[in-house]
Amino acid sequence: MAAASAKQIELDQPHSDSRARPRRRWLRVLIVLLALPIAAFVALGLWPVKADFVGDAGTVGVGKGGGGLVRQFPKMVLRADNPLPTSKDDERVQLGRLLFFDPILSGANDVSCATCHHPDLGFTDGRLLSMGKGGHGIGPDRAGGSVVRRGAPTLWNAAYNHKQFWDGRAEDLEEQAKGPITNEVEMNENPDTLVKELKNVPEYVQRFDAAFGGRDDSAVTLDNTLKAIASFERTLTANNSPFDRFVRGELDALTPAQRRGFNLFRSGRTRCFECHGLPTFANRDFKIIGVPDADPQRPDFGRFEVTKGEGNKYAFKVPTLRNVVLNAPYMHNGRFKTLEEVLDFYAAGGGPGVGFKEAKVDDKIHAYSITPEEKQDLIAFLYSLADESNLPELPDKVPSGLPVVQRVTNPARELVAKYNTGSPKEEIAERAPQTITVKAGESIQAAVNNAQPGDTIEVMPGIYKEEVKVDLDNITLKGVSVETPAPGGVSRPVLDGESKLSDGVLATGSNFRIENFDLRNYVANGVVAQHARNVTFRDLNIDTTGLYGVYPVSCTGVTIERCVATGIADAALYVGQSRDIVVRDSEAHDNVTGIEIENSVNAVVENNYVHDNTGGILVFILPNNPSKVGHNCIVRNNRVINNDHPNFANPNSIVANVPPGTGVMVMAADNNEVTGNEIRGNDCYGVAVFSLEVSFPKGTAFDVGPTPENNWIHDNTYSDNGRNPAGALQRAGIKGADLVWDLSGWSNRWHESNATHSTPILSASWPAFVRRGYWRVLMLAQEYL
Repeated sequence: MAAASAKQIELDQPHSDSRARPRRRWLRVLIVLLALPIAAFVALGLWPVKADFVGDAGTVGVGKGGGGLVRQFPKMVLRADNPLPTSKDDERVQLGRLLFFDPILSGANDVSCATCHHPDLGFTDGRLLSMGKGGHGIGPDRAGGSVVRRGAPTLWNAAYNHKQFWDGRAEDLEEQAKGPITNEVEMNENPDTLVKELKNVPEYVQRFDAAFGGRDDSAVTLDNTLKAIASFERTLTANNSPFDRFVRGELDALTPAQRRGFNLFRSGRTRCFECHGLPTFANRDFKIIGVPDADPQRPDFGRFEVTKGEGNKYAFKVPTLRNVVLNAPYMHNGRFKTLEEVLDFYAAGGGPGVGFKEAKVDDKIHAYSITPEEKQDLIAFLYSLADESNLPELPDKVPSGLPVVQRVTNPARELVAKYNTGSPKEEIAERAPQTITVKAGESIQAAVNNAQPGDTIEVMPGIYKEEVKVDLDNITLKGVSVETPAPGGVSRPVLDGESKLSDGVLATGSNFRIENFDLRNYVANGVVAQHARNVTFRDLNIDTTGLYGVYPVSCTGVTIERCVATGIADAALYVGQSRDIVVRDSEAHDNVTGIEIENSVNAVVENNYVHDNTGGILVFILPNNPSKVGHNCIVRNNRVINNDHPNFANPNSIVANVPPGTGVMVMAADNNEVTGNEIRGNDCYGVAVFSLEVSFPKGTAFDVGPTPENNWIHDNTYSDNGRNPAGALQRAGIKGADLVWDLSGWSNRWHESNATHSTPILSASWPAFVRRGYWRVLMLAQEYL
């Protein structure tokens, strides 16, 4: 029987193996099927992600050697093989000067660089649109030739331009010089023909070889021609105007009208200074202001034609205002013949005020009121920027023997002498710091005018209906409180703009401190600090002061504490383009936004009560600002509650996009931490992390990194957020929640165990490769599902 069983087992064994083999095969298939997505996930997680663009941190705060109104000129854009000339006697400069005035550079030997960039016309040509080949005459009278698409930009301080041409298509002056020479509408020259012609002029052969170390005409090349012209153009600097003398301490270098104009220029009402910044009075960015096209049938898209970014349509270079009085007409197409017309255009709100609807203009462009007297003060100030001390002499002749452009009468030169009648510097004896007391009925500004660095201006209770400008270092404005109310029913000093004055206080001096004031009813800003070191705003009550309550810009070392701000149409407590910041123990309510940290680094926002605004606390980067970075902000231990106020910002402004119900928003900024905050009752979301792309048209070319990276959101307390989403969140069909993320930036992480979230988030407890892999899966799902 046992033998039979063994035999039976032997007979059954093949059948058992045949049944097991398919099972093992399916098991292997199953393992492979499971392993493939796991391996793919691991691969996605290990595959590096290209880091977002990071701007130059040196663009934030006060640069080296500067502060207040003293600003360092930016470095000139140079080529390694064409260093900056050490003097006007440099052989490259002298060669470039002759080439600049010589028509030999044109195909028909009848157009020189000076034809369109005439020294007597502010290095422009006085025409609406420039005229190239075939034309006859100089300046506004030139006729009969090919009309160029745009007007000639000035060459004064062009060496400081970040990029050249109205649309920025050239990286440096060498590349810029090549454009007109070879352009068939302008000078229409063939490079090879030009070199042959130059080699046929003995003096040029000698000068090229001497300037560039050549021998037997070997240095006569197109490249060296461009280098020589660029070297000459780098000597065309304007930096010794009456305004420059004023900045250096000659306070009487400006007339009273020019002082008033300067104050208006840098006020929050006009906001001129935000695009035309010191010391160049230009800007490295390209702005949309809405100048109507010269020919509506042939629109000029400006910077867009170079970048192809939708956000650059109709954007043009911000030109310098130095010597602007000499180079009318104005704008890229000569649309405005006079400075009066330019000011009227801006006061009407820029392009939208004249029917421009093709693109959204820059948010600094807005309508404002200006009286005829104020307009004349502004123009007087612009005349203070005139300086032709580096004006080159026109050569009597050039080596080719061709005719040189003739001198041109510019009537604006006579007006320069008329406007610039400031006095020489008066020596003021130094003294020890002292306290200057201002009583009710007296002027705070008068006390500032009599102050010296180190003084404290003590202001007694009363109502002061004035604007205060502080351009000295080491000045303290200190309000005095009393228990018994002073006349007017106030117990401490009140600055009252009566709903017509621009800025309550504007300071450019370093080590500036203001404390214990009420400010109300200004149309632009409460307290402004520009380009200063170590500024302090303490114990201020601010009510309805226009766009901003506290507004330090481009500062290093900012402290805002125990301030209360309400009724502000942009940000109650704002810090922009600055570094080393503390905002603490303050309150902001019933504003558009409570606290903003924009394009800034190294900030601490703590122990503030931010409630009943449209948006609570915003940490973000915006493009087209002098500062190109924003990182390292800690938002901790704040109360961010019920920020559901309707948005009452200017519809053209960026802040108009903030939806009611915004608690804390981090947009495009990096390496920030949000922790320990009480965040409740914000109808849209508690904390959101967004890319810039949510606020700008698709295809926008950014000059900052648009992606938020390495932000850490953890250990906050949440309740009742996201009940009624609005704005872009609502349009996208995303539910409100405590936490919202648009999936930008894999390195962002969260540790919020009790928070709701309507979009996926990345846990801080996950290894980096897991977060990266999961993020890639989310991105693929977003794109294809």
